[in-house]
Amino acid sequence: MVKNVLYTLSFLLFSSLAMGTNDYSECNEGYVSSIGGEMEKNAGCSGLTLNNGWKAGKEADSTEVARLGIDNCFAVEKIDKTIADRIRGKSYKDGCNIPLDNLRYVRVLHRDYEGRTLYGELICDKSIAEDLKCIFHQLYDAGYPIERMVLIDNYGADDVKSMSDNNTSCFNYRKVAGSNSLSKHSLGKAIDINPLYNPYVKKKNNGTMVVNPEQSRKYALRNGKFRYKIEKGDLCYRLFKSRGFRWGGEWRTVKDYQHFEK
Repeated sequence: MVKNVLYTLSFLLFSSLAMGTNDYSECNEGYVSSIGGEMEKNAGCSGLTLNNGWKAGKEADSTEVARLGIDNCFAVEKIDKTIADRIRGKSYKDGCNIPLDNLRYVRVLHRDYEGRTLYGELICDKSIAEDLKCIFHQLYDAGYPIERMVLIDNYGADDVKSMSDNNTSCFNYRKVAGSNSLSKHSLGKAIDINPLYNPYVKKKNNGTMVVNPEQSRKYALRNGKFRYKIEKGDLCYRLFKSRGFRWGGEWRTVKDYQHFEK
């Protein structure tokens, strides 16, 4: 009998360790009151929002994070009046035909390359909000570095300014550069991560190379090692791919190393 008990304990210990190494574990989920008193499934938010203390882009207060609990710092919320006022005329441009009810505000924590914990925020389509909440929770738990994550509206919805500041962002109602087609960012179904170090790269027929942002030219060649680099097989790549996202770094005619879309 003692032998059977030891075997059972050993099996349970091995199983728990194996589960702990899974990149794709499920996030904790709960419910939070959203606008109009409806109940929306998300991370079990405890009420810390933009209006009462969520200072995206700032270093997180460890005491406050401990009080809330890590899981409660990852949440999905409907777009309230405060957020709507921030984005109107910027990322939510005049003529934008995307209903605000299709979008969600996502709160996360993230770590920079120096290991500091920061408050982060983004806006995305509601269909990928839970994906992003879970992915960034897992990236945070693993210490995967993301330098900055604030709404692109902080840069006047200027994509180049946001990328040049290495800001991770998602929703921005705009056309694909050099075309009349709406970008996946216009739908809130694409995200650019650490864009300064993971640029858009296109080789022209005359042999010249277009790099966006321009100051990222030294990161266009991907054989070196440098901070904030996204590469095939790393944790960021694996987590997004596991949830059905496509990576711009695998495109054939151009390379957009910062970009994941669904």
